[in-house]
Amino acid sequence: MTEIRTFRVLLILLMSLIAACAAAPVQEMSNARQAISAARSAGADLRAPDALKKAEGLLKNAEEDLSVGEYTKARNKAAAARDLAMKARNEAQPTQ
Repeated sequence: MTEIRTFRVLLILLMSLIAACAAAPVQEMSNARQAISAARSAGADLRAPDALKKAEGLLKNAEEDLSVGEYTKARNKAAAARDLAMKARNEAQPTQ
């Protein structure tokens, strides 16, 4: 009896994990957009243009992947865009 219960719990967890991976990366896309916006506000277009342009390019690629249902690729590219945008923002901020 407990083996069946354990199996059911594991099956439910596995199904939840699969469903989470299959969902559109809405939050990741939003995070990337916000990070790019923050980088622009910090002056990255002037002080860290290369990193900002790469972040914008990755976000554009993520949007293209999203439009054709490539959610995993879109998620990964959005996360990379967010990271690059954060790097650009940090480079753009004046050192104290």
